[in-house]
Amino acid sequence: MAHRAYWKGFLRLSLVSIAVEVYTAVDTKSEISFRQIHKPSGRRISYTKTVAGIGEVQNADIVKGYAVDNDRYVTLEPDELDALQLESRKTIDLVKFVDAADIDARYFERPYFLGPGDEISGEGYVVIRDALRKTGKVGLGQMTIGGREWLIAIGPLEDGLSMTMLRYADELKDAAPFFDEVPTAKPDKEMVDLAVELINRKSGKFKPEEFENHYATALRELVEKKMKGQKIIAAHEEAAPRGKVFDLMAALKKSIGEVPAKAKVKTDSPPAGRRQALGRRAAKR
Repeated sequence: MAHRAYWKGFLRLSLVSIAVEVYTAVDTKSEISFRQIHKPSGRRISYTKTVAGIGEVQNADIVKGYAVDNDRYVTLEPDELDALQLESRKTIDLVKFVDAADIDARYFERPYFLGPGDEISGEGYVVIRDALRKTGKVGLGQMTIGGREWLIAIGPLEDGLSMTMLRYADELKDAAPFFDEVPTAKPDKEMVDLAVELINRKSGKFKPEEFENHYATALRELVEKKMKGQKIIAAHEEAAPRGKVFDLMAALKKSIGEVPAKAKVKTDSPPAGRRQALGRRAAKR
């Protein structure tokens, strides 16, 4: 089955330019969604576009507006927006390369597949892919789509390239105010060592297929029961305790006893070669 490209254009590395196509990497079919239903009739709620004092309006009479003041807008026609001749509308220029592990996870927005646009671009495509894999880097650039210019990161993924949309720095909140109440005193070394041992015993390779969306499963079972006419009664749920005092050391020691021991894992920083390998694996995600 042919895949529909989300965006078509060019990927440029200095003087090398190749045709590429972008495809969504997320399967939205697995996402849970609800519809608003009119309870007496069981029919789906529909919405109309209205203007105060005028009533319902037609799509042909709707344009985009940029707010310049309270209830004041500058309206823009589609051809006026097309006049924004940004190079990133058609070309992704890789302007900087960084270690994949150096990108804060808060910046990641959504993943995509980046494939070659034609047979002629195939050779350049694999050269860029292998160069990124060998260096453990991801390339940063920008692309314009969906009415905005995105910051993106491109790196190797299996036999091809992946592209991740990133947030800009001014889109993220400052983290410091949220951690004002974090204790500043150094924690007990023995308790930290116990926590490290517990983490090491539970460590392994990232295998997302091991995790089940329990809410989705429970929801489907609930729907099946409702379809069979069964009455649904919510179980009483105790309020989550807050500020409960407990012996942290005893809890850590008990946890160690409940988790089987694994091969000892070093907690020191990995050597340079190991760090490069970690960077390459992160770029493959």
